[in-house]
Amino acid sequence: MSVPEGKVQVLVVDDDATMRDVLELRLRKWGYRVLLAADAREASRILRTSDPDLVLSDVVMPELTGLDLLRELKKSDPTRPVILLTAHGTVEMAVEAMKEGAIDFLTKPLNYANLRAVLEEARMDRDLLRQTRKEAAESTKATKGAAPAHGFIGSSPSMREIYRMIESLSGSDASVLITGESGTGKELAARTIHEASQRSAGPFVALNAAAIPRELVESEIFGHERGAFTGASQERMGCFELADGGTLFLDEIAEMPIELQPKLLRVLDEARFRRVGGRKEITVDTRVLSATNIPSRTAVRDGRLRGDLYYRLNVFTLHLPPLREREGDIPLLARHFLEASRKKHGSQAEAVRDDALKLLEEYSWPGNVRELRNVMERAAILAEGEWIEAHHLPAYVRNPLDEEDESGTHDLQVPPGLSAAEVEKRLILQTLDETGNNKAETARRLGLNVKTIRNKLRGWDIER
Repeated sequence: MSVPEGKVQVLVVDDDATMRDVLELRLRKWGYRVLLAADAREASRILRTSDPDLVLSDVVMPELTGLDLLRELKKSDPTRPVILLTAHGTVEMAVEAMKEGAIDFLTKPLNYANLRAVLEEARMDRDLLRQTRKEAAESTKATKGAAPAHGFIGSSPSMREIYRMIESLSGSDASVLITGESGTGKELAARTIHEASQRSAGPFVALNAAAIPRELVESEIFGHERGAFTGASQERMGCFELADGGTLFLDEIAEMPIELQPKLLRVLDEARFRRVGGRKEITVDTRVLSATNIPSRTAVRDGRLRGDLYYRLNVFTLHLPPLREREGDIPLLARHFLEASRKKHGSQAEAVRDDALKLLEEYSWPGNVRELRNVMERAAILAEGEWIEAHHLPAYVRNPLDEEDESGTHDLQVPPGLSAAEVEKRLILQTLDETGNNKAETARRLGLNVKTIRNKLRGWDIER
């Protein structure tokens, strides 16, 4: 059943015919399209041929209850908003409804102004979610068109320059020194250069010099013969041989033992070497890409990297910008990592609220893209619906200068002589702050009804 563009369709489920009629009149007056069902089973039949934007259901009904219907609806479409109504509401029932995925829980007799506000909020969420999906699809298409095939995400000016350089570097066999802070994607850049080069059919071998025990580095790089040292029970090829015909990526090059660096320099110059304990010279055709997250000239000055090796590795330099300098890329990356986390963890979250996105864009990201990926994975796991809210982000992202602990909660300070009503007001407002103004989460934390939260705010003349 089609719905005109811009019209929101609501399925009303209630065994009380009078209530159905009243709700239908109200909803049509407010501009909604309405479908009616007398019980949960009829609602299920309607849902086989229709796709309403919202469901408004009574809780107490014969055979299947509103909670049963809610569970069924969330299995078929976890993103469809469901609002439950009841004349016999309890805090326990409200909490259960929220846990099962209802966006609100309203008690009869209905406050129609409140109902209209809840529906309008759900409608705005629906429109924003659709717009977010559209923008995500468009940005993915634009990013793919602006860059070579690779795992990078971003269309900022600094990243477009990186794409241009990668294309240029892929056309040669020259050595490239990739620099940048930890987490900026140096190995990804190396893989991209390899995959776009004429060596793409050959192997790509990566070695992190800082992750290998010092006494094993030479064997890892050049290989060893049987009996070359204690424990060498058989001959073993090193990274240069394994990467023959392809690309060898040496990460954290400044951490390589200084006594091995002349041997590495000789391989780069002559393309020949001997295994540890070997006599025969082995010739290889291997392109070497290297990386460091510390200033390479500083490493040379401090004696950690030989100057002649540095100049041999640094035929070209590719510097990856930190995330804080990639203007406009954070929303693209956040959506990408959220989608990846959805698939990995089965999360329902598929969009980020504006206030949460603002926090992501304002944070300095010392861990760069790697840190953002971890934050989005954490948020996707914590999210209970289709939205990433501000309170799903770590405390250090929400309050970078605050010494708030990981739980994201503060102690409530109660001055002497404060009335119980004022204490209640402060507690509710503080919890709203901590949850990013999420009234449902605030209600869950405080053991209250969402309606109570809204009524309190209305009584205090506070808009959230």
